[in-house]
Amino acid sequence: MDKKMETDNLEIRLQALESRIYGERRNKSGKSVKCAESLARIQAGLTNTANKRERVKILHKKIEDLLKYLDPQFTDHITVPDAMKLEFILAEEDFLLSQASLLEQVSNLQPLLDSAYIRDVPEHATKLQRLSQIHIKEQDQTEAQSQEVKKLFEEYNKMMFLLSKQFTQWDETLRKLEEAKGIRPVE
Repeated sequence: MDKKMETDNLEIRLQALESRIYGERRNKSGKSVKCAESLARIQAGLTNTANKRERVKILHKKIEDLLKYLDPQFTDHITVPDAMKLEFILAEEDFLLSQASLLEQVSNLQPLLDSAYIRDVPEHATKLQRLSQIHIKEQDQTEAQSQEVKKLFEEYNKMMFLLSKQFTQWDETLRKLEEAKGIRPVE
């Protein structure tokens, strides 16, 4: 009973699909066009044509061979013998072994990647960003302080130069006055 309902349901859906595709078109006998019937007729016509032509029969028999020949890996299979493939593998043995050991190291280190420290990286990233901003701000302040200290040193050096020059002038003036009075300078 359930199979009958499914078949009827499928038939109704097929009729709805056919009416959407063909609309209200009719075949030569006046009946509405059925997709399944059209497809069956086309298949029968192709089969009859294939059976009448000898070349098509041969092609059907050799279709598996043709599919095998069309496979892109087939050329590799016929051009590269198994012994050559083995030589390729043996030639790359050291590389393959090194890659295998690296993969083992990665798999051994996998628990470290799953650790709480790695999972907490996003939380630490926000803290690090705040610290970076503070660091940049302090670098700017340090630069400003450095400029201020440099400016003070320049003023200090300038003042010391002027004082030294003044003392040298006073010493020269004092020496001339002492020579004029005849006083011997104390050494």
